[in-house]
Amino acid sequence: MTTVPSRVSTWTLDRAHSSVEFAVRHMVVSTVKGHFRDFEGTINIDEENPANSSVAVSIDVASVDTHEPDRDAHLRSDDFFNAEKFPKITFHSTRVELTGEERAKVIGDLTIRDITREVELDTEFEGRVKDPWGNERIGLTATTTISRKDFNVRWNQVIETGGVVVGDTVKITLEIEAVRQA
Repeated sequence: MTTVPSRVSTWTLDRAHSSVEFAVRHMVVSTVKGHFRDFEGTINIDEENPANSSVAVSIDVASVDTHEPDRDAHLRSDDFFNAEKFPKITFHSTRVELTGEERAKVIGDLTIRDITREVELDTEFEGRVKDPWGNERIGLTATTTISRKDFNVRWNQVIETGGVVVGDTVKITLEIEAVRQA
């Protein structure tokens, strides 16, 4: 019996060359951005049928960084993420829908604070290269927008002029470089 070699390639996220960022309105007049320093993930690409590909990512909540230590501590508290009780944010794709030659919607389950909701990541394939050390690398950019209230991240205060301190809509941007493992 002969076996056909698998056309599924496995890639791991290169943390040193990737970012997991978020942006949210602050006091109605500005946008605050932050990122998570610690995360890991695997991408399985079906080379013959990219729609059969999959993604799994895990983010360490305690690694949140907005360049403001007091705000970061508040984000780790139960008012927001409760990093002690819910130490990970996870994403597991459930399907991939090709929308163009280099574009796809990666649909999957995002879990924050033990609440899981389906989200759609608009994803663009940025390219594939061989690095100077012989490793194969790919680049991807993915974006989505979520309601933080959908994940029970509800802390807020009303400001004197109307509006609230923290907006509900959170824009998420992933800039991913991944290295082929198999």
